[in-house]
Amino acid sequence: MKRTLSLLTAALLFIASQAHEGMWLLNKLKQLNEADMQKLGFKLTAEDIYDINKSSLKDGIVRLGGGFCSGEMVSAEGLFLTNHHCGYDAVQGLSSEEHDYLTDGFWAMTRDQEQPAGFNVSFLQNIEDVTARVTAELTADMTEEQRNEKIQEIAGAIIEESSKDNGASVDFKVMFEGNEFYLFHYKTYRDVRLVGTPPSAIGKFGGDTDNWMWPRHTGDFSMFRVYTGPDGEPADYSSANIPYAPKWHFPISLQGVKEGDFAMIMGYPGSTDRFLSSEGVKLGLEQEFPSRVKIRGKKLELMKQDMDASNAVRIKYASKYASISNYWKYFIGQSRGLKRLHVQDKKEKQEQELMTWVNADAGRKAKYGTFLTDLKNGYTERGKFEKASVYMQEAAFGSEAVVLGFRLMGLKNQLATDPKDAPKVAAAVARAQAASDEFWKDYNPATDEKITAAMFRMLHADVARDMQPSVMSTIEKKYKGNFDAWAKAFFSTSVLTNQARMNAFLAKPSLKVLDKDLGFQTSESCLSHYRNFLAPALDAGQADLDRGYRLMVAAMREKDPNNSWYPNANSTMRLTYGQVGSYVPADAMFYKYETTANGILEKEDNTNDEFIVPKRQHELLMKKEYGRYADENGQLITCFLSNNDITGGNSGSGVFNGKGELIGIAFDGNWEAMSGDIAFEPELQRTISVDIRYVLWTIDTFAGAGHLVKEMTLVERQPEEMKVEVPAVVEPTPVKPAKPVAPVKKS
Repeated sequence: MKRTLSLLTAALLFIASQAHEGMWLLNKLKQLNEADMQKLGFKLTAEDIYDINKSSLKDGIVRLGGGFCSGEMVSAEGLFLTNHHCGYDAVQGLSSEEHDYLTDGFWAMTRDQEQPAGFNVSFLQNIEDVTARVTAELTADMTEEQRNEKIQEIAGAIIEESSKDNGASVDFKVMFEGNEFYLFHYKTYRDVRLVGTPPSAIGKFGGDTDNWMWPRHTGDFSMFRVYTGPDGEPADYSSANIPYAPKWHFPISLQGVKEGDFAMIMGYPGSTDRFLSSEGVKLGLEQEFPSRVKIRGKKLELMKQDMDASNAVRIKYASKYASISNYWKYFIGQSRGLKRLHVQDKKEKQEQELMTWVNADAGRKAKYGTFLTDLKNGYTERGKFEKASVYMQEAAFGSEAVVLGFRLMGLKNQLATDPKDAPKVAAAVARAQAASDEFWKDYNPATDEKITAAMFRMLHADVARDMQPSVMSTIEKKYKGNFDAWAKAFFSTSVLTNQARMNAFLAKPSLKVLDKDLGFQTSESCLSHYRNFLAPALDAGQADLDRGYRLMVAAMREKDPNNSWYPNANSTMRLTYGQVGSYVPADAMFYKYETTANGILEKEDNTNDEFIVPKRQHELLMKKEYGRYADENGQLITCFLSNNDITGGNSGSGVFNGKGELIGIAFDGNWEAMSGDIAFEPELQRTISVDIRYVLWTIDTFAGAGHLVKEMTLVERQPEEMKVEVPAVVEPTPVKPAKPVAPVKKS
């Protein structure tokens, strides 16, 4: 139950559901949201979305990995859609200089060409409220430490009782800052295969320049298929496996959207903190955000130099670069938005109003009266170490070699305690070898050497000396503070920076070798510094923060019992609903809710790798060969806006109309509302989604993979049929599955 400033922090105290704000739990929709949704144009019921006794829309929602992205089932044969950037790591891992799927795209024309993606997917089975069971064992006289320990004890017992069937798992989740508790039951499938992805010129069109911006023309999608064993149950990859038959797959509407249309999104938003206090906002603005921006900016600069100079390095570092860049720009925009909207001031006012209500009653004062003091004390203590912590996370741990060293700690401990226990030593070696083998395929030592020197130089310059790891003494004394000379010695000698040296060491592991290894010394120094100094220091005020937030949120809910409250995002399935809509980003400006393919040609610049338009795409767009995917005006719509409430983890989430038909795939938020994870702004906040018709056009017309479209259920309405309640449905053409084979081996 630790509360720290995460990558996605937030600061809204009072929640206004009427503004289409909210990431709603599915099991609460009937009680809190159904009527409001129906007023906006929702044609179904809450039971159609979430039902544990029969198939419902929730059964078509895909959780990628542990929730790094979302997806939606679009065929009865296991096919699902997500974002291009969600599949980017998988595509990068399957790419080589000979098969550059990042640049060229990839389309499996037969089932045997589909390639293992390297991640699993899960489907939510049901949500269980266990608040009563947990709170029954909590007492008012417990300290926060005792309370948290008891909660973890109860959680462990509940999880132990849960199903152990193949693929079954359960997540215990704390909601409303320690006031409610839930179980989320899942079934996980391990065989997931890449089916199709457009070239990056489509999937990442606009690159960093357009990231978080509108207007947008990005075809941000990719396609995967889930496989099961012959018995239909989860299984490891095998040529004998068969496509997964989902309980639900979504029909796809070709009608498109208009201003004011109902739109809902279902997926797995990763992390918000909308109860964050004014002190938390202040700490982020003054210490966390500027530190992350500065460090990531330098790291991106050095990566880009080597990626531009080498195609091999570009492929190896494409996914790493994209990940670092995404939140580098996010933190810039978030800071800008927080300041422009005066969020800290608003928070302070809201907190004082709440405290006035608390102090107006003796009973409330006794129960909640310490929350502001608790929060202030907790952040005062945390603020002493926040900058040092961020620099360790982003800079010291920004060295890939240093992080690899962490994977050898288990082996080092075994060699130090009992080197003669051959089975345990062998097991530790095997774990280290597996980590090493995975590490080298996407690693360039020369790039990491430059980054390591720069990161430790920044750490040394910007952080108080008594909060730096002990390795700094070595650099200062032995290398006279020359970080380039130190990094050169590190990378020219360490087992962490050369695969042959690593393999030779693992073939004959020696404690003496590790103790003398400059790279491992650095790793050990950094890990020890973080674990033994910074982490305990940061934890010193944690009990105050835990108690302060728990009391504050409980007081908020008691003060406004008729408000519709939702918990912070925490990688659990949520639904957000709202409407398609344009917006005014600033004075004298207006942004329309949709973009067309004309904008692709307007932005085209083949001298800029962010705005390259592939030759075939250019020719098709010039000829306006849009076919069935054009709107009523003959235009190909690329992206659209809605005022849905999403955050990281929602990437790849399906956008659905009032009948539960897929109309788009969410992939971004807008620059003017970058503080939206902190304070929802109904007039500004928009979700950017790729129109499903542009997705289908890219698959069918551009890529020539129409067999995949035939596998889907398309809903086509003629103008005179638009008011018909039950639209005509074009059923998918059956495709006989071909026998899958192992993927092309990456060189």
